[in-house]
Amino acid sequence: MILSAYLRSYLRYEGVTEYAEHVATDATVRTERAPTPVWGNDYFLWTEPTGDDAFSVVWQDATYVCPRYPRLRMLEGVLAFNSAFPDAGLIPQTELVTANDELSRLRSESPAARSHILTSPWHVPIRWFAAFLHEDKELYEAAAGISVRYRTLMGDAQERVARATQIVAGAGFDPSIVGQVEGLESWLRRFPPDAMLELDYARVAELFSEGDLVLDDSAADAASSLLALELGNFEEAGTFYAKIARRWGRVQSVAFSN
Repeated sequence: MILSAYLRSYLRYEGVTEYAEHVATDATVRTERAPTPVWGNDYFLWTEPTGDDAFSVVWQDATYVCPRYPRLRMLEGVLAFNSAFPDAGLIPQTELVTANDELSRLRSESPAARSHILTSPWHVPIRWFAAFLHEDKELYEAAAGISVRYRTLMGDAQERVARATQIVAGAGFDPSIVGQVEGLESWLRRFPPDAMLELDYARVAELFSEGDLVLDDSAADAASSLLALELGNFEEAGTFYAKIARRWGRVQSVAFSN
């Protein structure tokens, strides 16, 4: 089972009342029958139920929901994987055409539908922390022990990531690095400022000790690194960035283990 972290956009409940609340199941990996063939046959491996429901949380005395759109996200994931590794040859061309056609149909039928969830296996991408303050951090009880989440107002997250984009671009980083931050900024801009953004370590927390999770200050380190970059102090910026990279590099390396 791949342990993953999540970045989720929650909308205020009043705007999406048609969604049933998601009910978690005991199954951690499910094989669901797909409406159209994917990966060369009628079945695909998916780590959550495929119904169009939504996560629901109460935050700051208001109810927020995060539509899951699992089929939409699965199709986007297949096509994104192929774009990232076009020469891998793992997905037949006929299946790519089928996935692209179905995705186009889903978007045409529901123009407002969009992926409200980003998934990262084995680690939290460092750029995600740019959206949050250290004060947004919460510890919570998960099935396997404590985990970590950050929650903040979407409008604040959008401003922080926009500032991060300007700082990283102004510091002269490689366009590929700047592009990753710009991609996050673009995704956040799809949602209204009164939405709520959640970064959830989820089961990735299992790769850390409880003490490490309590003392984790990744968002603070990211903010300090960006501030130092903004002030032109590259040495200090590198020091704070190295702290985050060491923390997350160790667990991310699990993805490359044999």
